[in-house]
Amino acid sequence: MFPTGVLINIMAVAGGGLLGAAAGHKLSGQFKTELTGIFGICAMTMGINAIVLMENMPAVIFSVIVGTALGLVVHLGELINKAAVVIQKVISHLSKTDKGETNTENPTLLVTVIVLFCASGTGIYGCIDSGMTGNHTILLSKSIMDFFSALIFACQLGPAVSVVAVLQMIVFLILFFFAGMIYPMTSPTMINDFKACGSVLLLATGFRMLNLKSFPIADMIPVMALVMPCSWLWTNFIMPYLQ
Repeated sequence: MFPTGVLINIMAVAGGGLLGAAAGHKLSGQFKTELTGIFGICAMTMGINAIVLMENMPAVIFSVIVGTALGLVVHLGELINKAAVVIQKVISHLSKTDKGETNTENPTLLVTVIVLFCASGTGIYGCIDSGMTGNHTILLSKSIMDFFSALIFACQLGPAVSVVAVLQMIVFLILFFFAGMIYPMTSPTMINDFKACGSVLLLATGFRMLNLKSFPIADMIPVMALVMPCSWLWTNFIMPYLQ
C-alpha cells in the first residue's frame, strides 16, 4: 500500500512553511486568528463524520478513559514536549543564517509546531487509518489545515517550519507501515471502533483549537493503542455472556 496521504501531508507542511516564510508577513493578525478557529470547526466535522461508525460503545468509552489515564500517569504529553525541545535545538541550529543569526526567535512556538505536526492525535489517527484501510481522507483533510497552519507559523518562525516536515515524514511513515503490518489481524468491527475512537480525539482537538476546553491531546494518544484489543475482547468474550 502506497502512503499517498502521508506524502501529501508532508508536502503541505513543507509548502506552507516556505510560502509563509516568503510572503506570510502580508497576512493580518485577524486573518491568522480567525482561520485558526475555522481549523477547529473542521477538526470537529471530521470527528462527527467518523464517530457514527462505532459498534461497541463500552469498549470505545473504556479505551478513551483508561488510555487517557495511562497517558496522564506516565506524563506522555510532557515527554513529547521534552523530546520536541531537543529537536527544536537541532532545527534552530540548522536554521542559522550565514551571519550566525537564527530564524527561530521563539523556541517555545517551534516546540508547539513540532508537537502539532508530528505528534497530534489527528496525525497519528490519520496515519494508522491510512496504513490499515488505504483510506487517506483524514490525512488529506489534515493536509489542507496543515498547509495554512504552516503558513501562519512560518510568518514568525521562517523556513524552520518546513524543516519540521522532515521529522514528520519519519514519524508518519513508521506509523503507516506499522499499521499495514497489524491490519491482517483486525476485523471490520475493530476497525470501525478504532475510527470512532479516533473521532473522539478529533473532537477534543477541535475544542482545544477553539479555546473551549484544553483537552490533554498528547496524553490521549494511548487511546489509539487500546481500542482495537478492547473491541476484540468485548466482541468475543463479553458480549456473548450478555445476550
